[in-house]
Amino acid sequence: MRVVSGIQPTGNLHLGNYLGAIRNWVRMQDEMEKANRAQAASGSADRNQCLFFLADLHAISMPHEPGELRRATLEMAAALVACGIDPDRSVLFNQAQVPAHPELQWLLNGTARIGWLNRMTQFKDKSGKNREGASAALFTYPVLQAADVLLYQATHVPVGEDQKQHLELARDIAQKFNNDYASEDAPVFTLPEPISPPQAARIMSLRDGSKKMSKSDPSEMSRIDLADDPDTVLKKIKKAKTDPEPLPSEVDGLAERPEALNLVTIYAALSEGTVEDVLRDHGGAGFGAFKPALAELLVETLQPISTRFNALLNDREALDAILARGASRAREIAAPTLASAYTALGLVRG
Repeated sequence: MRVVSGIQPTGNLHLGNYLGAIRNWVRMQDEMEKANRAQAASGSADRNQCLFFLADLHAISMPHEPGELRRATLEMAAALVACGIDPDRSVLFNQAQVPAHPELQWLLNGTARIGWLNRMTQFKDKSGKNREGASAALFTYPVLQAADVLLYQATHVPVGEDQKQHLELARDIAQKFNNDYASEDAPVFTLPEPISPPQAARIMSLRDGSKKMSKSDPSEMSRIDLADDPDTVLKKIKKAKTDPEPLPSEVDGLAERPEALNLVTIYAALSEGTVEDVLRDHGGAGFGAFKPALAELLVETLQPISTRFNALLNDREALDAILARGASRAREIAAPTLASAYTALGLVRG
């Protein structure tokens, strides 16, 4: 297996980011390592591999501030490493250091069809009513996504519901390219299969249980940031919005209680349990007792991440080295596929 996945660099990473994609990436990396050890023990030379990239090229499809993008890219790299992505076991890099990504995108633009791109719902959502004013990069965003995975002969790609359509497009582009320019017994591209990641906890705002936890919320009390120290975590949980009722013993009792459900969901995600497990242990307790227990679990989980995260942010040289080393490995893996695509198209390279 070769798994490829990317994430756009965003600043002010918070608990929702960690319990969503980042923790699933770490689990995937660890599972691949176990599989590699088992294969090595059986005498197999095959090796499973994860490639994780920061999608900074995708970020420029929308208006952005260059200095903020640079800062967010380094911050995301620090967060991934602090959360458990090991640059020695996975290939971690940012797109901009691997020119083969936009290079292959251009080659694939000849195969992708306007009609296919017109059906992409994400473009409609992001462009809104101003489709004529949207960037060409936003329109061709899915072709770059196809290049991101086809470049590395990815066998599997983790996708949520919002990305299934884009992976289907990548498969369509790969299939048409292979049919048009390659022989059946020597295809240029592998058709990647989707992996459904484990269900990620939906983490909501600490100030409003009906809204997702977000870096764009003007209130810092609405979220737990990965850089928060223990005292800040304790303060934010203590002031988190709740209601006067004690926790129920059954899940049905959380209906119409979004803030209570959110705190219980956070506890369940951190403890690797279920909401039912939390209510079995804490049902009947008031928030005066539950909040300190939740804060303690948060600090226990996040303090090592926060310490490592802040240390990496203060060591620009180490971060640059991690991304440069990952990009070098990515360029090496990508080179044969890019060369094959050029040859298949009849293009002459020096």
